[in-house]
Amino acid sequence: MSHFFHAMPSAEARAFQAGEPDAYGAAPHRFVSDGLGNPCRHCLRDIPRGSPMLLFAWRPFADTHPYAETGPVFLCAEACERAAPSRDLPAVVASRVSMIIRGYDRQEQIVGGTGGVIARDAIDSRIRFLLEDPRVAFVDLRSASNNCFFCRASRSRE
Repeated sequence: MSHFFHAMPSAEARAFQAGEPDAYGAAPHRFVSDGLGNPCRHCLRDIPRGSPMLLFAWRPFADTHPYAETGPVFLCAEACERAAPSRDLPAVVASRVSMIIRGYDRQEQIVGGTGGVIARDAIDSRIRFLLEDPRVAFVDLRSASNNCFFCRASRSRE
């Protein structure tokens, strides 16, 4: 089963870049990137050394519920172009040793038995396997070390 990787939606990125509060009601923290692996969740590239960046709490779910995880994410402080939906594993994911992968249903609930820490070389095959299950609507990729959301995978280009 083929799949597409999706970055943070532009409307949400622009809101945070304009200073809108994060999932906890706090303003995004502004920093200067040290260039040591600060992946922007909108352009899906590492933020270059010396560039302004934001750090804030984000929940990539429509509603709050027990499985609607919130975690820290980085974003370019200045407007950046959203990574186009792609079948290729984003470079910011491919540069990590492993990721937490979880499948969710249409109600944004974790589908039992889908979660796990997956080695980089097995990420694509694990996502394909999970999306073969009709109960799984999408798959989230998170940092195995910090549990930060990286991107989402789904069957659809949208």
